[in-house]
This record gives sequence, structure tokens and C-alpha cells, in this order.
Amino acid sequence: MPRFPAMFDHTGIVVSDLARARTFYDAIGKPLGLVTADNGEQAFVFGKSKAEPIPYLWVGTLRPSYWAEGSRTGVNQMHVAFVATSKDAVHAFHAAGGTDHGAPGPREGAEGYYGAFLLDPDGNNIEAAFRDNLPYLRRS
Repeated sequence: MPRFPAMFDHTGIVVSDLARARTFYDAIGKPLGLVTADNGEQAFVFGKSKAEPIPYLWVGTLRPSYWAEGSRTGVNQMHVAFVATSKDAVHAFHAAGGTDHGAPGPREGAEGYYGAFLLDPDGNNIEAAFRDNLPYLRRS
């Protein structure tokens, strides 16, 4: 089975409470096969593994150098969709915690697309997405 190419190298979000964010991402990572890893005292990364470090999501309390003037935590809501390997994984992701922002189910306008949305502790829109019409997205 061909390997799915990464959709991004990395992205990042700023959070107000690192411990609360870590608890959330640890919980949703398990059904998606993703893990958190320390990245200094004020950040962690969320991704596949040390052996496959890219793509990743950087999560921290530091103010990024690229932020536009006036930006602050929760004002510039971010959306990140993670690949889920099955509908069951989408349901497990949704049950892991966070604030419901869209129950598991098919999504209109995208054939074979099944997803669920949660808001993380700072209001960022986090999604698990399964595409049954694209078998190369499934992990073997």
C-alpha cells in the first residue's frame, strides 16, 4: 500500500494552559495513533513518533514571532484535521474529550468523508477525518 504524503510539515497553536492542552491532546491522540512529546518547558509537539517526526503540531504558551499585532490565544482560531484510519477511530477521538463541535458522521459535499470536530481548551477546531474512498490513507 503506498504511503500517504504529508499534508503539512508542521503547524502550531498557542494555548493558555499547557497542562490542560497536553491532557486534551494525549486523549485525542490515542485513537488516532498520535502522541505528544516534550519540546521545552513551554511547548510540546503532537505527531506520529520520533521515527516519523513530520508532520507535527507544535502546541505552546510562547508568543510566536510570526503573529500579527493584536493576536492572542483563542482569537485566531485554528483548524487542524488529523487522518483517522476508520469510522471507529473518529468516534473514539470524539469521545476522548474536549468540547463537541460536530458529532461523528458523514460530511456533506465530500463523498466518502466521515469526520468529527472538537474544540480544544482554547477554542481551536480539531477534527478527525476518515475517507473511505481513499484507501491509501489507511495505515497498514
